Amino acid sequence: MAILTEVRDPRVKDVTVTGVEMAPDMRSAIVHVSIMGGPAKEKLAIQGLTRSAGFLQSRIADRIETRYTPKLRFELDGGIKKSIEIARMLHEVLPPTPTDDDTEPTSPSVASQDDA
Repeated sequence: MAILTEVRDPRVKDVTVTGVEMAPDMRSAIVHVSIMGGPAKEKLAIQGLTRSAGFLQSRIADRIETRYTPKLRFELDGGIKKSIEIARMLHEVLPPTPTDDDTEPTSPSVASQDDA
């Protein structure tokens, strides 16, 4: 939440934390982030996050009680972009499927008393 609301670095935009890997001794953590935009924007955002690491570590220290505050390292997580690209490719090669709007709903026929 601190990345979204408290980091003032203009390079840190459109960042989503996708996961955190904590070292067993809790002295370091790898923060996986997804950044919307091209490679240049991703590089700038990672630089901004790296410059903001000390501030973010202090925010973590305020919230948790441990002997050590983990040292943060930020890594780009390309999983979301890869899944969007795969979905786009599949959409191009697979035949279109009928949608609910293309078919009329069928209602069960109701027998009248005259049919009985």
